[in-house]
Amino acid sequence: MAENWTDVAALSCVPDMCVVSVSIAGKEIALYEVNGDIFATDNLCTHGAGRMSDGFLEGDEIECPLHQGRFNVCTGKAMCAPLTTHLQTYPVQIRDQRIWINLAR
Repeated sequence: MAENWTDVAALSCVPDMCVVSVSIAGKEIALYEVNGDIFATDNLCTHGAGRMSDGFLEGDEIECPLHQGRFNVCTGKAMCAPLTTHLQTYPVQIRDQRIWINLAR
């Protein structure tokens, strides 16, 4: 269903092994570049109000800037305490050097 996909950014806007924030229809999404692939999750930590885009990306894990909990950015899985709830992830497509996200899961 092509109507569910939204063009959110140029691929060049997400540097290697970095995380950036974009807003889609009033929702904050974090975009991550990990080993040549782009991943998308909600931008707010499930434990507190920490913004994932302000966190520390190491490999395929993002560390919340407030409580040092880590999430796997590929799956959204909460990796350690104090996290108990996973991050919502979103499908990503790359078309013509643009990042497209599907929020309708």
